Amino acid sequence: MTPADTKLRFPYGRTDRYHLQHIHLFSQDIAHSIDFYTRWFDAEVAWDGDYEGSRNVFMRIGIGALHFYDQAPRELRRNAIHHLGMQVVGLQDLYDRMKAAGVHLPNPIRHSKGGGYFMLEAPDQVLIEAFEPGTERDPNVLAYYGYR
Repeated sequence: MTPADTKLRFPYGRTDRYHLQHIHLFSQDIAHSIDFYTRWFDAEVAWDGDYEGSRNVFMRIGIGALHFYDQAPRELRRNAIHHLGMQVVGLQDLYDRMKAAGVHLPNPIRHSKGGGYFMLEAPDQVLIEAFEPGTERDPNVLAYYGYR
């Protein structure tokens, strides 16, 4: 680092200079979006207010973050974002609760190496992969997901 870099404030108690901190999505019905992520993924609204002239809602989901613009998407399609990955504990329980509540789940859980995943569509056609890493994965992969 150069002397000018020493004035940087490092977040999260780490010395990394870069973090993928959030995904920002448009929402045509922000109350519905907030309810969906709160109900199914225990999201919490961290902030709701004006940010650069537009209502923004910042939500925490575990160690990650999801932000919403209170504006309809310009187009309802996924463009460059394929899906959001939601790591869960208790994948079968989440699947069963969603199924019982009538959430459209086009496929059953796909099991692999002691874990699994399923796909679902959230508000505004956002594709979500709900997954639980398998216990039989490579140790480096398990470390990446926060285990060991």
